[in-house]
Amino acid sequence: MSARLDAPPAASVEPVRRSPPGLVAARVAAMCLVELQKLRHDRAELLTRAVQPALWLLIFGQVFTGLRAIPTGNVPYLDFLAPGILAQSALFIAIFYGIQIIWERDAGVLAKLLVTPTPRVALVTGKAFAAGVRALVQALVVLVLAALLGVGLTTNPVNLVAMGAVVVLGSAFFCCLSITIAGLVLSRDRLMGIGQAITMPLFFASNALYPVDLMPGWLKAVDYANPLGYEVDALRGLLIGTPAHLALDFGVLVVAAGAMIGIAAALLGRLAR
Repeated sequence: MSARLDAPPAASVEPVRRSPPGLVAARVAAMCLVELQKLRHDRAELLTRAVQPALWLLIFGQVFTGLRAIPTGNVPYLDFLAPGILAQSALFIAIFYGIQIIWERDAGVLAKLLVTPTPRVALVTGKAFAAGVRALVQALVVLVLAALLGVGLTTNPVNLVAMGAVVVLGSAFFCCLSITIAGLVLSRDRLMGIGQAITMPLFFASNALYPVDLMPGWLKAVDYANPLGYEVDALRGLLIGTPAHLALDFGVLVVAAGAMIGIAAALLGRLAR
């Protein structure tokens, strides 16, 4: 009697494993904590990074406030400028975060992380929020300097917490943009060149220095597609009380950060090859 070939039981087909949300959140927190431990050894860098925003506020802000060359309504230009410089300082910290990823690849750290059970999206999200906390430390320096210069900042704790969330979301987007570029170019030198090439256009093509109403039509279109513009708009509304579209700003930043985290996670494996 010939043996009958039966179909393999359904139980033998191993289902695709999905990480539960709680595990992913725990991995994100762990990766973020590891990244933040580096801040203890990076205090000098944070201080040196504060020099550039200080120069913008002390020189550019003071001069243009006296000249009254840029109409900002009833808001002093230095008050108008301070949230834009805060967003700029966070951008400059986050946009070069991909260099650290390439360094970790060259040191063999990234390959070891990718073979752990930690989901790639958790690795990227942890680094993104670590960049956000670095940016918050930088933002604190800018806020203290702005207050010393007489900028009328809010003291509402709810607004300050919301400001922190905006800075973290904006930094997460630009950090993951940097990781995405790193996954495409695979070189520190190329990443540095591209980062330097896009930071100033992102900054000047936003409402950080001047109101949107003063922009030509083509620059307004660029500003509408620039997440930095939404970050600055939210920061102005929260810190100095100017009219802002907070719901739209938060929505754009959340969607942009989430999408860029997914793209960066998809390209993370390419760095380790």
